[in-house]
Order: sequence, then C-alpha cells, then structure tokens
Amino acid sequence: RLRTLNRLQVILQHLKMSKQTDSPAEVLLEKKGGAGIITLNRPKALNALNLPMIQQIYPQIKTWEQDPETFLIIIKGTGGKAFCAGGDIRAITEAGKVGDKLIQDFFRGEYRLNNAIGTCKKPYVALIDGITMGGGVGVSVHGHFRVATEKTVFAMPETAIGLFPDVGGGYFLPRLSGKIGYYLALTGCRLKGRDVLRVGIATHFVESAKLPALEKDLIALKSPSKEKIADLLNSYHMKCTVDQEKEFALAEHMEKINSIFSANSMEEIVKKLKQDGSPFAMKQLETINKMSPTSLKLTLRQLREGASMSLQEVLQMEYRLSQACMKGHDFYEGVRAVLIDKDQSPKWKPAALEEVSDEFVDNCFKPLGNDDLKL
Repeated sequence: RLRTLNRLQVILQHLKMSKQTDSPAEVLLEKKGGAGIITLNRPKALNALNLPMIQQIYPQIKTWEQDPETFLIIIKGTGGKAFCAGGDIRAITEAGKVGDKLIQDFFRGEYRLNNAIGTCKKPYVALIDGITMGGGVGVSVHGHFRVATEKTVFAMPETAIGLFPDVGGGYFLPRLSGKIGYYLALTGCRLKGRDVLRVGIATHFVESAKLPALEKDLIALKSPSKEKIADLLNSYHMKCTVDQEKEFALAEHMEKINSIFSANSMEEIVKKLKQDGSPFAMKQLETINKMSPTSLKLTLRQLREGASMSLQEVLQMEYRLSQACMKGHDFYEGVRAVLIDKDQSPKWKPAALEEVSDEFVDNCFKPLGNDDLKL
C-alpha cells in the first residue's frame, strides 16, 4: 500500500515537472550579484507582453527598489530576434469583442508598470536588442539607460491598427528633438540600429555580440552608483565601431519633417505634404493615407498635450484614450486587417480625416470618473 502511494507520488511529481518543462515561464525574474534581472521569455511571440507577465514584473520592480542589496535592474529578451515586439494585441482584441474586463486590466497594469519604470529609484538598464515596438518601448524608454545594438528595430506602429502610440508615447515622443517624435508616431516609421541612438530613444550603442559581456560586467559591479553604471556603459559604447560611418537615415529629410509635422492639425500636415510634392513627402502621404483617420487625430492631440504633462498625467490621458479605442470600430478592424486576415486593407470608420469631428476627439479625452487610472 505504501509502495503504491510512493509510486503515485513519484508519478505525480514527474507529471508536474513535465508540465513545467512543457511551458517555460514567460518571464524570468532572478537576482545575480547586486542586479535584479528581468528576462522576457516568449521568443515565439517575439516576447510580446501579456497581463500575467505585467503582473509578475510590476511587484518585482517594487520589491527590488526597496531592497538595499539590489543596486540595479536589467531587462532583456530571449530568442535573439526581439527585445519585445509589443503588447499581446490578439488577447486584447478577443477580450474587447466579448466585453471582457481584460481591456481595462491590461492597459491599467501596463501603464502602472510604465510608471514604475519611469519613477524607479534604482538604475534601470534595458538591453533593447532586436525588435522593440509598442509595449516593448514602454518597458524600456522610461528607464535610465537604453542600450541599442545593430539589431535594434524601433517603431510605434499603432496608428496602423486603429490605436495610438501609448505606453507613455505622449510623454517621450514630443520630447525628442524637433518634430521627429510626431513623425515617428503618425507614420509608424521604423528606425534601425544607431538611428535609435541618434534620435535619443537609446542612450548607448553596443554590438549585439558584446551584450553578454556587458551584462556580466554590470552584475560584477560592487554596490554601484548610477555614475559607475553610466561609466561602464560609456566604455562599451566608446569601443563600439559597428555602423559608425553609416549616416542617419533621416538626415536629409529632417528639415522637412520639422516644418511639415509642426502643423496644428492632421489636415494641415496632409496639405503641407501635398504642397511639398517631393518623393519623400509623397511617400509619407501614402503612408498616412493608410492609417486610421481617428487614430491620427487622437495621436496628434495626444502628443501636443503630452508635451507639457508629467509622465503620470500622460499615462492617465492615454488610459482614457485606450478605453475610447476599445469602444470604437477601428482597433478591431485594424487588428483584423494587419494581424489576423493580413489583407492589409482595413475599412476605417470614419474613412476620412474630415469626418472625424473635434467633438468626437474631445470625448475620447474626457475623464472617466471612478474608472480613471490611479497611479
């Protein structure tokens, strides 16, 4: 009888183990030396953030922040292709269709996490190797240090799916030099490698192959200050010669970008692009014409207002916008066209900028009373 019980326990233990090995943890949280390390571990989904991951990372950052033995926090992704390609849009879409509360919980949790990173008292180092978009930008850009590599691809492509560049995009994008942030937000333009550093999204540039050594050196630092961490990152940065001679991809267009994207309305931006008529301007016009007109108007206002707000105020505003998008048409249609059916031909409603009224836009920015985001 005892032996049978023992055998049962062994079998159960075995089953439990095999279950664990079948599905590895989606986020790994570990302490090495004086460093807390967050590893986004959904390589097949390009490390896209889902709610369970957010719910594990947030309290861990708060714990490390209070821990006298933790001197810095490092965040990275697995799989070699992406740091983090965004949020788990499919899950949100499914939830939104059936009115599940995930559409509140996800954005609330994500923005609280963005704020925890933006206000973190411990130095926060994001190794943004590979694809870094949307939600991946949110868990990196608000920290002290962002290390890009030759494999980094940055974008905020939300206007193409009926959303807006959230996760604090209204805070960091208008603060980039000139009007580059507005251009990136409205067109979803992708920046690669050193260009991510040149526009100020990354703070350092290191060869991808050197990241394991950099991480090791960061972990080995004895009770480091922010200055010591900066010195170490600078030393790696200075030694890196990869793509040094490559010119900034947007260099020749910066004057145009700054003048065209300083317009006060989307209609005016479109008019300026048409008037300019250069191949670059026509290409931007073609891109903008594919985006959700509602998203474009929300985004322009989000950035213009966010330029003078605190990160907390921006996240509160973006939470209101997220809920407005969840109630609308374009987000579900955009996800269908881009991610599900992949026919790339969304039918936006309204279909033209002129049809998106100021009154409608105003409504999206209205406070939600008790449902507002509390930080």
